[in-house]
Amino acid sequence: MRPAEKVVITTAVTGSVNVPSQSPYLPLSAEQVAEAAVGAAEAGSAVVHLHARRPDGKPTFEPEVFEEIVGYVTAHCDAVVNITTGGSPAMTMDQRLAGAVRIRPELASLNMGSMNFVYAGIADKVTEWKHDWERPYVLNTYSNPFVNTFDSIEHTLRTLGAFGTRFEYECYDIGHLYSLAHFLERGLAKPPLLIQGVFGVLGGIGTHDENLDHMVRIADKLFGDDYSFSAFAAGRDQMRFATHSALLGGHVRVGLEDSLWIGRGRLAESNAQQVEKVRDLLTGLDKQIATPDDARALLALRGAGNVAPQSAENRDRSQV
Repeated sequence: MRPAEKVVITTAVTGSVNVPSQSPYLPLSAEQVAEAAVGAAEAGSAVVHLHARRPDGKPTFEPEVFEEIVGYVTAHCDAVVNITTGGSPAMTMDQRLAGAVRIRPELASLNMGSMNFVYAGIADKVTEWKHDWERPYVLNTYSNPFVNTFDSIEHTLRTLGAFGTRFEYECYDIGHLYSLAHFLERGLAKPPLLIQGVFGVLGGIGTHDENLDHMVRIADKLFGDDYSFSAFAAGRDQMRFATHSALLGGHVRVGLEDSLWIGRGRLAESNAQQVEKVRDLLTGLDKQIATPDDARALLALRGAGNVAPQSAENRDRSQV
């Protein structure tokens, strides 16, 4: 891996896993998500990872909502905008790509395989539901997998790659690294790679420190110095894994998508609060914090104001 001279903090602002009944601080409307992203950037986050929701919190794919969020973010800060292609398991592939196709971001997330992605356990912890959609939504993940076939991965790489978008390759298990190596060998994934190790999702690799060390070892074997590594853990292990990733020479991700907490028994009141905490942890480790432009240089991003032309072939394939 390329050791991080400056640590890139990514903030996953809202996601599609946690539901409004879990926390009053989870950003929901486009305005709330946008303001939360700007707050995270002001606190020191170089990258903001964005999902969209309706005002009642239900995940949505509508490009117009993404436009509202991104328009505000780019007008108020220079953070790297990273648009999800994961969306939610309830969405079709075209729906999951709709926001990124409209926005043509510098960076987009890409899950490297189909998997059981289970967060049905939320239903065991919530005693009062704010909205009718929440409980069936989380329970559905116990019986329905998140599907991201090789065909879907290739389609995403070709479609968004035509815009000059680069990717945050989300790897929830060791096999996902080998899937990424397959697309690298075919020339569809292009170095320098940004690998985001994801730990603690039921159905993926767990939050044992040995797993983080092992993922980096295998990535080193497969990719040498052609990649940068970032890691996050869902839930209570968020800050511990951020510290471990930084100690290995990697980058970090925080945000209310991944954890609703700031400490034992204490809900985080904002994404910025988590950024401030991880920034202090990194500073205590004598690590420098990357600016958005540092992140752009490290990841070979095209820059916020530059959009590559869309080829006719990919324009046809990307209609949603």
